[in-house]
Amino acid sequence: MSDKSATSLDKVLDHVDADLDAAMARLMTLLRVPSISTDPAYDADVARAAHMLAEDLASLGFDASVRETTGHPMVVAHGPDEGPHVLFYGHYDVQPVDPLELWHRDPFDPAIEEQNGKKVIRGRGAADDKGQLMTFVEACRAWKAVTGKLPAKITIFLEGEEESGSPSLVPFLEAHADELKAEVAFICDTGLFASGVPAIVTQLRGMLQEEITVTGPSIDLHSGMFGGIAMNPIRVLSKVLAGLHDDTGAVTVPGFYDGVPDIPDDLRDSWDALGFNAEAFLGPVGLSHPAGEAGRTGLEMIWSRPTAEVNGIWGGYTGAGFKTVLPSEAHAKISFRLVAGQDPLRLRENFRDWVQAQMPPDCSVSFTGHGASPAGQMDTSHPIFEMTRQALSDEWPKEAAYIGCGGSIPVAGYFKTVLGMDSVLAGFGNDDDAIHSPNEKYNVESFHRGIRSWVRVLGGLAEG
Repeated sequence: MSDKSATSLDKVLDHVDADLDAAMARLMTLLRVPSISTDPAYDADVARAAHMLAEDLASLGFDASVRETTGHPMVVAHGPDEGPHVLFYGHYDVQPVDPLELWHRDPFDPAIEEQNGKKVIRGRGAADDKGQLMTFVEACRAWKAVTGKLPAKITIFLEGEEESGSPSLVPFLEAHADELKAEVAFICDTGLFASGVPAIVTQLRGMLQEEITVTGPSIDLHSGMFGGIAMNPIRVLSKVLAGLHDDTGAVTVPGFYDGVPDIPDDLRDSWDALGFNAEAFLGPVGLSHPAGEAGRTGLEMIWSRPTAEVNGIWGGYTGAGFKTVLPSEAHAKISFRLVAGQDPLRLRENFRDWVQAQMPPDCSVSFTGHGASPAGQMDTSHPIFEMTRQALSDEWPKEAAYIGCGGSIPVAGYFKTVLGMDSVLAGFGNDDDAIHSPNEKYNVESFHRGIRSWVRVLGGLAEG
């Protein structure tokens, strides 16, 4: 880095430190907006958050606008046409807050609190994803304040439907592909590998979601009159669900592992060097024994192997007291986390055929699909990946690592398939941030160092 650029970088970083309280106040203002995308009662609030962000970006010199869709709006902002072109993605919508009684404070009345000796920002959306996206916005603000301009050609793309399945995302990307395509995308919706250890996610699992309904008798039946002679749909469904895995933890759906590769030896070695301990990982949630496929390491189980999980089961009478019925219907929701090489649509067909084949006489099954997105595998040969890794390493106490992620961030896959570009997934959340749960938080350190990290990344882009 040239002496002039290094001087500018230091000045921008100093500005971030001096402006931290104001930056947190701006984040608090955004967190107070209940932009819950899954509940139509909050549609106006989702739109309000979009307009707030567009106005803020316009104040930094972006050509920013709110774009209407058939669902919630997108925010698109273009900076000046100077330097390498990158796209930044985040989402401004948040999860519902239920159960409200488990929150220690109003989820949309954010505050700075102490947790385990650290300052945290408490409130819905603090970590997922308003706090994360604002780290990038604040980095842009700092560069503009100190140097009078943005250090690269930056397009910012903010979604309002990520927490509700992104129904408008692919049509929007297809309709605006020429406008949004860049050298790479930055996505800030992930986390640190461990406290003080930054990470760039290079592979993400995909997702397949299925809801099944097993129907037996035409009405609920008295268990004394019909028990033993009538088939119980819950009995049928329970057998199906119990058969999803064999005794080694492998998924039994035919063709499930078709195309699933083993990770290369060098990648396995780098993951082993991270020192992940499965028992220590499970301990805080009251568990101790890995339940995945036998013979796989803990990181393989959550990063590079596909899974099948039952997310909900219901049927019959579930209220207080007791009602002795054989239900007419039994229901379950099942999700599959997928890896590179798996076709979600083909797996959907295989799963449905497998369930259908297990229906006894007098029972039928119906299916409702809720989502099907492929896994993402990034090509890290683009120099921006290594530049970003070095920038993160310069900011955090420990060197940044390339890692996998057990979760699904479908937008990264869509950026690859629709826009033809890879994504640098760098976020600053912690495992205990309670995203999607009561008392969500974001460490002040994550917010502060996150801004400084993006300042360094943008400085690296300016250097070319």
